[in-house]
Amino acid sequence: MLKHLTLAAGLAFVSACSTVPITGRSQLSLVSDSEVNSLATTQYREVIAKGPLSTNSEQVAQTRRVGQRIQQAVETYFRQQNASDQLAGYQWEFNVINDKQENAWCMPGGKVAVYTGILPITQDDTGLAVVLGHEIAHAVAKHGNERMSQGLLQQYGGQALSVALANNSAGTQQLALQAFGVGSQVGLLKYGRNQESEADHLGLIFMAMAGYNPDGAVAFWQRMDARSGAAAPPEFLSTHPSNGTRIADIQRELPEARKYYRPK
Repeated sequence: MLKHLTLAAGLAFVSACSTVPITGRSQLSLVSDSEVNSLATTQYREVIAKGPLSTNSEQVAQTRRVGQRIQQAVETYFRQQNASDQLAGYQWEFNVINDKQENAWCMPGGKVAVYTGILPITQDDTGLAVVLGHEIAHAVAKHGNERMSQGLLQQYGGQALSVALANNSAGTQQLALQAFGVGSQVGLLKYGRNQESEADHLGLIFMAMAGYNPDGAVAFWQRMDARSGAAAPPEFLSTHPSNGTRIADIQRELPEARKYYRPK
Protein backbone atom coordinates (compact mmCIF):
# COMPACT_ATOMS: atom_id res chain seq x y z
CA MET A 1 0.00 0.00 0.00
CA LEU A 2 2.77 2.43 0.95
CA LYS A 3 4.53 1.64 -2.31
CA HIS A 4 1.40 2.53 -4.30
CA LEU A 5 0.93 5.77 -2.33
CA THR A 6 4.55 6.73 -2.95
CA LEU A 7 4.17 6.05 -6.65
CA ALA A 8 0.96 8.10 -6.78
CA ALA A 9 2.64 11.00 -5.00
CA GLY A 10 5.55 10.81 -7.39
CA LEU A 11 3.26 10.85 -10.42
CA ALA A 12 1.36 13.81 -8.99
CA PHE A 13 4.61 15.71 -8.51
CA VAL A 14 5.75 14.98 -12.05
CA SER A 15 2.39 16.17 -13.42
CA ALA A 16 2.86 19.39 -11.41
CA CYS A 17 6.12 20.23 -13.16
CA SER A 18 6.76 22.42 -16.19
CA THR A 19 9.89 23.25 -18.16
CA VAL A 20 11.58 26.64 -18.50
CA PRO A 21 12.16 27.68 -22.13
CA ILE A 22 15.76 27.87 -23.38
CA THR A 23 17.32 26.45 -20.20
CA GLY A 24 15.11 23.36 -20.02
CA ARG A 25 15.00 23.42 -16.21
CA SER A 26 12.10 21.58 -14.54
CA GLN A 27 10.06 23.65 -12.09
CA LEU A 28 7.17 23.15 -9.69
CA SER A 29 3.82 24.30 -11.10
CA LEU A 30 0.77 23.76 -8.90
CA VAL A 31 -1.22 26.70 -10.29
CA SER A 32 -2.68 26.99 -13.79
CA ASP A 33 -1.50 29.78 -16.06
CA SER A 34 -5.05 31.12 -16.33
CA GLU A 35 -5.33 31.38 -12.53
CA VAL A 36 -1.95 33.10 -12.21
CA ASN A 37 -2.65 35.52 -15.08
CA SER A 38 -6.06 36.43 -13.66
CA LEU A 39 -4.64 37.07 -10.20
CA ALA A 40 -1.76 39.06 -11.70
CA THR A 41 -4.13 41.26 -13.67
CA THR A 42 -6.12 42.06 -10.52
CA GLN A 43 -2.97 42.89 -8.57
CA TYR A 44 -1.61 44.96 -11.46
CA ARG A 45 -4.76 47.06 -11.65
CA GLU A 46 -4.47 47.83 -7.94
CA VAL A 47 -0.82 48.87 -8.21
CA ILE A 48 -1.40 51.02 -11.30
CA ALA A 49 -4.43 52.68 -9.70
CA LYS A 50 -2.26 53.77 -6.77
CA GLY A 51 0.47 55.00 -9.13
CA PRO A 52 1.24 57.76 -9.50
CA LEU A 53 1.84 57.16 -13.19
CA SER A 54 4.49 59.23 -14.92
CA THR A 55 3.24 62.13 -17.01
CA ASN A 56 6.58 62.39 -18.80
CA SER A 57 5.67 61.54 -22.39
CA GLU A 58 9.28 60.71 -23.34
CA GLN A 59 9.64 58.20 -20.49
CA VAL A 60 6.34 56.54 -21.31
CA ALA A 61 7.06 56.43 -25.05
CA GLN A 62 10.51 54.94 -24.49
CA THR A 63 9.22 52.27 -22.12
CA ARG A 64 6.46 51.22 -24.50
CA ARG A 65 8.74 51.33 -27.55
CA VAL A 66 11.39 49.13 -25.96
CA GLY A 67 8.85 46.93 -24.19
CA GLN A 68 6.89 46.20 -27.34
CA ARG A 69 10.06 45.24 -29.20
CA ILE A 70 10.96 42.78 -26.43
CA GLN A 71 7.36 41.51 -26.52
CA GLN A 72 7.60 40.88 -30.27
CA ALA A 73 10.92 39.07 -29.80
CA VAL A 74 9.41 36.83 -27.13
CA GLU A 75 6.41 36.03 -29.30
CA THR A 76 8.70 35.27 -32.24
CA TYR A 77 10.85 32.95 -30.14
CA PHE A 78 7.88 30.97 -28.83
CA ARG A 79 6.35 30.79 -32.31
CA GLN A 80 9.61 29.41 -33.70
CA GLN A 81 9.56 26.77 -30.98
CA ASN A 82 5.93 25.86 -31.78
CA ALA A 83 5.12 26.91 -28.23
CA SER A 84 2.92 29.99 -28.70
CA ASP A 85 0.34 28.31 -26.49
CA GLN A 86 2.59 29.10 -23.52
CA LEU A 87 1.76 32.78 -24.06
CA ALA A 88 -1.98 32.16 -24.21
CA GLY A 89 -3.86 34.76 -22.21
CA TYR A 90 -1.04 37.33 -22.34
CA GLN A 91 -2.37 40.86 -22.63
CA TRP A 92 0.75 42.99 -22.66
CA GLU A 93 0.76 46.35 -20.94
CA PHE A 94 3.60 48.77 -20.20
CA ASN A 95 3.32 51.60 -17.66
CA VAL A 96 5.75 53.94 -15.92
CA ILE A 97 5.30 54.70 -12.22
CA ASN A 98 6.64 58.00 -10.90
CA ASP A 99 8.69 56.70 -7.97
CA LYS A 100 12.35 56.95 -6.96
CA GLN A 101 12.66 53.18 -6.60
CA GLU A 102 15.35 51.73 -8.86
CA ASN A 103 12.96 49.01 -9.87
CA ALA A 104 10.88 47.36 -12.58
CA TRP A 105 8.85 44.18 -12.83
CA CYS A 106 6.69 42.09 -15.13
CA MET A 107 3.76 40.12 -13.76
CA PRO A 108 2.52 36.93 -15.42
CA GLY A 109 0.43 37.75 -18.46
CA GLY A 110 2.75 40.54 -19.62
CA LYS A 111 1.83 43.25 -17.11
CA VAL A 112 4.91 45.51 -16.89
CA ALA A 113 5.79 48.47 -14.68
CA VAL A 114 8.95 50.56 -14.75
CA TYR A 115 9.77 52.98 -11.93
CA THR A 116 11.24 56.33 -12.94
CA GLY A 117 14.05 55.86 -10.41
CA ILE A 118 15.75 53.25 -12.57
CA LEU A 119 15.77 55.32 -15.77
CA PRO A 120 18.92 57.33 -14.89
CA ILE A 121 20.73 53.98 -14.60
CA THR A 122 19.36 52.47 -17.80
CA GLN A 123 20.35 55.72 -19.57
CA ASP A 124 19.13 54.71 -23.06
CA ASP A 125 17.03 52.22 -25.00
CA THR A 126 19.66 49.49 -24.74
CA GLY A 127 19.95 49.85 -20.98
CA LEU A 128 16.17 49.74 -20.66
CA ALA A 129 16.10 46.66 -22.91
CA VAL A 130 18.40 44.91 -20.41
CA VAL A 131 15.91 45.60 -17.63
CA LEU A 132 12.77 44.76 -19.60
CA GLY A 133 14.32 41.67 -21.17
CA HIS A 134 15.24 40.45 -17.69
CA GLU A 135 11.85 41.21 -16.15
CA ILE A 136 9.83 39.79 -19.03
CA ALA A 137 12.03 36.69 -18.86
CA HIS A 138 10.86 36.18 -15.27
CA ALA A 139 7.26 36.15 -16.51
CA VAL A 140 7.66 33.86 -19.52
CA ALA A 141 9.87 31.50 -17.49
CA LYS A 142 6.90 31.32 -15.09
CA HIS A 143 9.00 32.22 -12.08
CA GLY A 144 5.95 33.83 -10.44
CA ASN A 145 3.99 30.61 -10.86
CA GLU A 146 6.91 28.64 -9.47
CA ARG A 147 7.26 30.88 -6.41
CA MET A 148 3.52 30.87 -5.77
CA SER A 149 3.48 27.07 -6.06
CA GLN A 150 6.31 26.85 -3.54
CA GLY A 151 4.48 29.26 -1.24
CA LEU A 152 1.22 27.32 -1.49
CA LEU A 153 3.09 24.11 -0.71
CA GLN A 154 4.79 25.64 2.34
CA GLN A 155 1.93 27.72 3.75
CA TYR A 156 -1.19 25.86 2.67
CA GLY A 157 0.00 22.29 2.16
CA GLY A 158 -0.22 22.56 -1.60
CA GLN A 159 -3.99 23.08 -1.65
CA ALA A 160 -5.55 24.59 -4.75
CA LEU A 161 -5.19 28.34 -5.25
CA SER A 162 -8.97 28.82 -5.28
CA VAL A 163 -9.24 27.16 -1.86
CA ALA A 164 -6.33 29.16 -0.45
CA LEU A 165 -7.87 32.39 -1.73
CA ALA A 166 -11.22 31.58 -0.17
CA ASN A 167 -9.71 30.60 3.19
CA ASN A 168 -7.13 33.36 3.48
CA SER A 169 -7.71 35.98 0.81
CA ALA A 170 -5.41 38.68 2.20
CA GLY A 171 -2.57 36.28 2.94
CA THR A 172 -2.78 34.64 -0.46
CA GLN A 173 -2.86 37.99 -2.25
CA GLN A 174 0.28 39.02 -0.36
CA LEU A 175 1.83 35.72 -1.41
CA ALA A 176 0.98 36.63 -5.01
CA LEU A 177 2.66 40.03 -4.77
CA GLN A 178 5.77 38.42 -3.31
CA ALA A 179 5.70 35.71 -5.97
CA PHE A 180 5.43 38.32 -8.73
CA GLY A 181 8.30 40.39 -7.30
CA VAL A 182 6.18 43.48 -6.60
CA GLY A 183 6.85 45.88 -3.76
CA SER A 184 10.54 45.20 -3.34
CA GLN A 185 12.69 48.24 -2.65
CA VAL A 186 15.88 46.64 -3.93
CA GLY A 187 15.03 46.59 -7.61
CA LEU A 188 15.67 43.61 -9.89
CA LEU A 189 16.91 41.51 -6.96
CA LYS A 190 13.81 39.90 -5.55
CA TYR A 191 13.77 36.42 -7.03
CA GLY A 192 15.90 33.47 -5.97
CA ARG A 193 19.48 33.21 -7.14
CA ASN A 194 18.79 30.55 -9.78
CA GLN A 195 15.78 32.44 -11.11
CA GLU A 196 17.75 35.68 -11.34
CA SER A 197 20.52 33.97 -13.31
CA GLU A 198 17.94 32.30 -15.53
CA ALA A 199 16.22 35.63 -16.22
CA ASP A 200 19.59 37.18 -17.11
CA HIS A 201 20.21 34.36 -19.59
CA LEU A 202 16.79 34.53 -21.25
CA GLY A 203 16.75 38.32 -21.14
CA LEU A 204 20.00 38.53 -23.09
CA ILE A 205 18.52 36.44 -25.89
CA PHE A 206 15.24 38.34 -25.96
CA MET A 207 16.91 41.76 -26.08
CA ALA A 208 19.26 40.53 -28.84
CA MET A 209 16.32 39.23 -30.87
CA ALA A 210 14.66 42.63 -30.40
CA GLY A 211 17.66 44.30 -32.03
CA TYR A 212 19.45 45.59 -28.92
CA ASN A 213 23.14 44.82 -28.46
CA PRO A 214 23.36 42.28 -25.60
CA ASP A 215 26.84 43.59 -24.74
CA GLY A 216 24.98 46.52 -23.16
CA ALA A 217 23.98 44.24 -20.30
CA VAL A 218 27.52 44.28 -18.92
CA ALA A 219 27.63 48.08 -18.87
CA PHE A 220 24.22 48.25 -17.17
CA TRP A 221 25.19 45.86 -14.38
CA GLN A 222 28.48 47.67 -13.92
CA ARG A 223 26.48 50.84 -13.32
CA MET A 224 24.27 48.97 -10.85
CA ASP A 225 27.37 47.62 -9.14
CA ALA A 226 28.84 51.11 -8.85
CA ARG A 227 25.66 52.31 -7.13
CA SER A 228 25.49 49.42 -4.64
CA GLY A 229 29.20 49.60 -3.75
CA ALA A 230 30.17 48.41 -0.30
CA ALA A 231 26.51 48.23 0.76
CA ALA A 232 25.97 45.01 -1.19
CA PRO A 233 25.81 41.95 1.11
CA PRO A 234 28.18 38.99 0.65
CA GLU A 235 26.81 36.63 -1.98
CA PHE A 236 26.44 33.71 0.44
CA LEU A 237 24.09 35.86 2.57
CA SER A 238 22.00 36.92 -0.40
CA THR A 239 19.21 35.33 -2.39
CA HIS A 240 20.63 36.76 -5.62
CA PRO A 241 24.00 36.63 -7.37
CA SER A 242 26.49 39.33 -6.48
CA ASN A 243 26.89 41.91 -9.23
CA GLY A 244 30.39 40.54 -9.90
CA THR A 245 29.07 37.01 -10.35
CA ARG A 246 26.21 38.28 -12.45
CA ILE A 247 28.51 40.21 -14.78
CA ALA A 248 30.82 37.21 -15.14
CA ASP A 249 27.88 34.94 -15.96
CA ILE A 250 26.55 37.41 -18.53
CA GLN A 251 29.95 37.70 -20.17
CA ARG A 252 30.09 33.91 -20.46
CA GLU A 253 26.61 33.85 -22.07
CA LEU A 254 27.19 36.73 -24.50
CA PRO A 255 28.53 34.55 -27.36
CA GLU A 256 25.21 32.67 -27.42
CA ALA A 257 23.16 35.88 -27.24
CA ARG A 258 25.16 37.52 -30.05
CA LYS A 259 23.96 34.78 -32.41
CA TYR A 260 20.47 36.21 -32.08
CA TYR A 261 21.50 39.86 -32.49
CA ARG A 262 20.29 41.64 -35.61
CA PRO A 263 20.57 45.45 -35.34
CA LYS A 264 17.41 47.33 -36.34
